[in-house]
Amino acid sequence: MASMTADTELTLSFQNQRAVISPWGASLRRYLFLDTSGQEIDIVWGYSGGSGKRGGQGDVLIPFPGRIGNGRYSFEGQTFQLECNDKEGPNAIHGFVRSMPWDIQDHGSNRVVMSVTLDAETYRPSGYPFSLNIRVTYELNATGLSCTFKVENVGDRTAPVGIGFHPYFTVGTNIIDEAEAQIPGTGFLEFNERLVPTGTIYPVSDTPWDYRRFRPIARQRFNHCYVNLERNTQGIATAALRHIPSNRTITITMDSAFSAVVIYTGDAIADAPRAALAIEPMTCASDAFNHPEWGLTRLAPGATFSGCWTVDDSNRGGA
Repeated sequence: MASMTADTELTLSFQNQRAVISPWGASLRRYLFLDTSGQEIDIVWGYSGGSGKRGGQGDVLIPFPGRIGNGRYSFEGQTFQLECNDKEGPNAIHGFVRSMPWDIQDHGSNRVVMSVTLDAETYRPSGYPFSLNIRVTYELNATGLSCTFKVENVGDRTAPVGIGFHPYFTVGTNIIDEAEAQIPGTGFLEFNERLVPTGTIYPVSDTPWDYRRFRPIARQRFNHCYVNLERNTQGIATAALRHIPSNRTITITMDSAFSAVVIYTGDAIADAPRAALAIEPMTCASDAFNHPEWGLTRLAPGATFSGCWTVDDSNRGGA
């Protein structure tokens, strides 16, 4: 796709589902279903065209999700300096690939596979002298939308790797305050004034941030990284968003590759605050490059790392 730009988009279809994917950043731009009258019902709060993106909608966050304080980290005895590109302060944020053109490896009516490579020599000046081949697959099927990643270390040294995704979800309310959320985290990180973790993890028990069972969002201002996720016997962690009056529930599942989830109510989005809830699957917590015990993957040369998250809407199948 030689003429690819930030406006390039592909539409996937399966039964009454539609997903709009862009190879620019491998971004998820929309996910919706058609009701019996043909009306579009959004599951993911999305956008069209590169200039329409707000608040990181649908971004893929590799090789680090979240913020790295002062853009600095140490790995295997060396210290590295990343570009500080965070509007909230002197931090590095969300990796490199969300504004890159990806190659389309396979594209069918309900599935697309995209890839991009980070080369050590290219990214050495940017503070990441490691080589990764990255593949992301989106697929619509009878159980909803799945997003799978696979990262291979194609370099000659062990690489620090974190993977994240930045979708926002809606259950049709004008503001997210009217919905309820369920979040599987049993702990959350303390952030400083620059939204960088201090190193402290608070248990959610007996706090206003315990959402392990459905609770109203109301006026809660979420910008929280939850960790120590509750899981079922298959290792699956589940988050959910629901609106009881309209009988809609969106369910997000994360396999064992994902050890953290960021929840964000979008209060800082100037023209659409609190329009939707970001539920961001992450394989490590924010600033895990400086806290590797928070889920950082050490990927050896030739090794691969993969995982999958899914989303479905309770009303979709009956539409």
